[in-house]
Amino acid sequence: MATHLNSYDNGKALADALAGTVADALSAAIAARGLASIAVSGGSTPKAFFEALSVKPLDWDKVVVTLVDERFVPEDNERSNHGLVSRHLLKNAAAGAQFLPLYHDCSSAEEAADLATKAAAAISAPFDIVILGMGGDGHTASFFPGGNHLAEALDLELPRRVMTMEAQGAGEPRLTFSFSSLHDARLLVLHIEGAEKKAVLDKALGGTDEADMPIRAVLHRAGTPLAIYWAP
Repeated sequence: MATHLNSYDNGKALADALAGTVADALSAAIAARGLASIAVSGGSTPKAFFEALSVKPLDWDKVVVTLVDERFVPEDNERSNHGLVSRHLLKNAAAGAQFLPLYHDCSSAEEAADLATKAAAAISAPFDIVILGMGGDGHTASFFPGGNHLAEALDLELPRRVMTMEAQGAGEPRLTFSFSSLHDARLLVLHIEGAEKKAVLDKALGGTDEADMPIRAVLHRAGTPLAIYWAP
């Protein structure tokens, strides 16, 4: 699958450019279908992007925001992606957006995944926008090397759904959209920063073993060309 690398001088320039691209895509989706959907990632990298996007003058009440993946922790936990998005994106103009969480207060991550899958069925597939990140081990979403459900998560023949993932180094059990849910977004973005992440990306591009570096599934098998946004 084709990829396109968009390079910027610094993180602020990247955040501003990506926010502009995403705002345009959301506006186009609203104009075409009356609603727009975006799945975003957690971590420290997207904070500036979230802040820049939060002030864009869109019909935010027609936008559904959800997460690519989440830890099985409540919103008030410092490691919650929901909490991160609430603090940095769901404010200013974007306070009017609808938010679809992956975490639910259940006895198990599996039960929460089932509830999230049912809720996500209300979003028309494919997503309009998916923003992925990437870890130093080559994981994306919660597709971790050695993950207990990695093969199922990367199988495009399996249904769109939210599923669980556990892996060494992942910390808490995870909730993640399957690759089948993410790969064909109308706008598919990989957002990374720093020389180390660029080196990881180059290594991933140079090989094919998805079990070793699951980001390779996105680089080689996504149904939509991947737009890579990077700054040193």
